[in-house]
Parts: sequence; C-alpha cells; structure tokens
Amino acid sequence: MENLVGILNGIIWSNALIVLCLGTGLYFSVRTRFLQVRHFKEMFRLLFDGKSSESGVSSFQALSMTLAGRVGTGNIAGVATAIAFGGPGAMFWMWLVAFLGASTAFIEATLAQIYKEKHLGELRGGPAFYIERGLGVKWFGVLFAIVSVISAGVLLPGVQANSVADGIKNAFNLDTWITGVGVVLIFAAIVFGGVKRIAKFTEYVVPFMAIGYIFVALLIIIVDIKQLPDVILLIFKSAFNMEAGFGAVFGLAVQWGVKRGIYSNEAGQGTAPHIAAAANVSHPVKQGLVQSFSVYVDTLLVCSATGFMLLMTGKYNVHNPAFGTSGATEFLYAGAQNVAVGPGFTQSAMDSVFPGFGSYFVAIALFFFAFTTILAYYYIAEANISYLTRKFESPVFNYILKIIMMLVIMYGSVNQAKLAWEIGDIGVGLMAWFNIIAILLLQKPALAALKDYEKQKKQGKDPLFNPEDIGVTNAHIWDTIQKNKEF
Repeated sequence: MENLVGILNGIIWSNALIVLCLGTGLYFSVRTRFLQVRHFKEMFRLLFDGKSSESGVSSFQALSMTLAGRVGTGNIAGVATAIAFGGPGAMFWMWLVAFLGASTAFIEATLAQIYKEKHLGELRGGPAFYIERGLGVKWFGVLFAIVSVISAGVLLPGVQANSVADGIKNAFNLDTWITGVGVVLIFAAIVFGGVKRIAKFTEYVVPFMAIGYIFVALLIIIVDIKQLPDVILLIFKSAFNMEAGFGAVFGLAVQWGVKRGIYSNEAGQGTAPHIAAAANVSHPVKQGLVQSFSVYVDTLLVCSATGFMLLMTGKYNVHNPAFGTSGATEFLYAGAQNVAVGPGFTQSAMDSVFPGFGSYFVAIALFFFAFTTILAYYYIAEANISYLTRKFESPVFNYILKIIMMLVIMYGSVNQAKLAWEIGDIGVGLMAWFNIIAILLLQKPALAALKDYEKQKKQGKDPLFNPEDIGVTNAHIWDTIQKNKEF
C-alpha cells in the first residue's frame, strides 16, 4: 500500500506539475497586469459586498468557507513538513506560490461565478461546471467531478483528521480513536444541516481562530524580534542554495515549498471555485478578487506565522536526503529531538516560549483549522455530486457521501501520518493537473470579465454582469440574477 502510494505521488508530483503551477501563476499575473497588487484595496472593500439569500451565501460567508478550506492543517503541520524536507528555503517558495497563485485563484473563481447554476434550490459551480459549459467538453467535466469527489471525499479528509488526532494526543495524551469518534460526531451534526449551516459555522469560527493563532504567533516573534532579520536572510539564502548547511536540499526546497504551498492556499487546485460559485454577487469579478485575497490570508499571514515561529525558536529538523549512505547524518539540522514531523514541531516551538500552554493551544487551533477544512471538503464533494446527479435530483448520494466521509475521518485519525499525507498529496495533485489545464484553455471569459469590471468601475458604476456584453454563452443564470436582483 505505502509503496503504491509513494509511486503514484512521484508520478503526479513530478517537476512537470511544479513548473505548471508556478508558470500558470506567472502567466496569469502578467495577463491580469498583476491584479493581486493593483486591486488589493478593492479586494478588501469587496469582503463585505453582497448578501446571502435562499439560494446563495454572502461574499464574506463564501470567503469564510474558502478560508475554511485553505486554512487547515497545512498551515501548521504542512509548514513544518515543508521545512523538515526542504529546509528553511521552502518558506520562500511557499510565498512565491501564494503571490503568483493569487492571480490563478482569481481566474478559477471568476469562471466558477460565470458558469454557476442552481441545483436543488442552491447555487452550485466549480471546475466541472465551467469545463462543460465553457469548454463544451462534457466528458472532461465528468472526469474532473469524479476525481474531485474521490479527492475531497476520500483522499483529503484523512490528513486533517490525522493532524487533529496527533495534536490532541501530544497535548492531552488522548487516544487517537477517541478524538476520531468526537470529530465524526461533530461533523455529522453540522453537515446534516446543509450548506447554510456550514456557511454559518465557518463565518464565525474561521476569523476567530485565524486571528487568535496569528496573535499568539506574533507574541512569540516579538519576544525574540532581534532574530527576525537573520531568519528572513536564512530563508532567502536557503531558497537559492546560498546557505551551505542546507545545500543538499535546494531542489527539495522548491518541490516541498510548491507542494505545501498549493496544499495550503489551494490556488489552482480547483477546490476553492466550488465555494466561490455559491456567493451572491452582481459581477463574477467581485468574488474572484475576494478569493485572491484569501490566498494572502492563508499563506502570507498564517503560514508565515508558523514558519517564523519554528525558525526563530529553532524547534525544527531538516532531514538529510543522503541519509543511509556512508557517513551521512540523519539530519542537516536537529532542533526538535524525538519529535515527529508534523504538528509536534509547532507545539514544541510554542511550548519553548509558553511552557504548559503552547501544545494545548496548538492542539485546539489545529482542531478548528482542520475541522473547518473537512467541512469545506464535504461541500466540494457535494457540489460535484450535484453536477453528476443533476438529472436525478436525489439527496441519497449526499447521504452516502456523509457516511463515507465519517468512515474516512475515523480511518485517518488512527492511521500513520506519513501515509495520510501522501494519500492527501495524490488528491491535491490530481485536481491541480485537471483544473490548471482547464483554466488555461478557458481563460478568455475570465479575462474579458475583468476588463468589463474595470471599465464599469471607471464609469463610476457598481458593476453588473451581462454575459452577452463580453460574448459569453451558456451562462443563462445571470439573466435570472439580474432580473430578480439576487445580489
């Protein structure tokens, strides 16, 4: 099993995917004239634009649900893993993926808005929808939907559950199966309440947990602020193979930085568009810009907070890729003795500054981070089931999904962390391959929508979207939205 998973990971996460992710982000940054910089102020303003309705959610609720997916175990355990196998330089490549990925996130979210539709009274959309409606290739849309259901519903939840169980075991010495049962019960209580309950839960929980975590991390950074310039220098030197101590992991720094960057901020992965499509807005670009902002929050704030904490306290290890050969040591740097790769690094870092508090706080933060991410995965899987079963109009498939995810959560809680992460990486990689190819082929409507939005803004208008104005077909729902003013 482990060997098979490892082989699949090597194929999916080859250098080709890394180049594709970075190249696509750079390409869309140039095509949008670096909207992630030009429209930063507009992104912030739009956070509170739009309102919820019977069929959709507000921009802020959609942002919260998106952040629920983006801000998860990748921000705590994922950053630790990237540093462990790629050295401090992996942080730089995570930053680069976030900066360039903000433009990719804009394109995919805007497309999701353009081609969304209503199913069982709720707004639905995502890559499968815009692949079928925009590209006109139904079999490709069906294939993506199947891959997404498998990835979000089966492969990815186990990673989040595993990190929660490990974090709580480290802090409270609670058996992982007990944590698994608890997470399953809470998950069931929320998801059986529908998308609105998910949106409401994440709207309150996500901002609170993110601000709380960043605040504690900042306290740790402030305690030893004199180290910060040296740590930043170490990150850049290690990123470009100018730090002798970590020269052996230069290539791995790029690989792990990109891999964990994508896992964390999800830009280009194809998960966030499902949630973006549920927002009630007057113009697709509005939600596209909001989704770009969420990438910044995830990586440049939360991930950076974790990374600086680990590097400033020295509570991390860097594995030697040559270990096992003659004379090679196990670690290039060993600052977290007898601590397994994952949330334990972050717990150890916090405990070094706040003894008796750090590990408990990380365990609790990890629970909320990971749990809300599981909820986001459920919504993504459900959206793709809606796509696959549009002609059936039956809720039975959603019930089956709930049961399967409950079993996966339980399995992930008691499984080995390494295997759980590798299975999760397969899910992330598969979705990224399909989605990035799709948005590269279907970029024209999103770029045209951006041009239309900017034109209306210059005229002093609150932009309204009419697909015909930019030559877009198969976006029929916008006639109803504008007619009934559902925004």
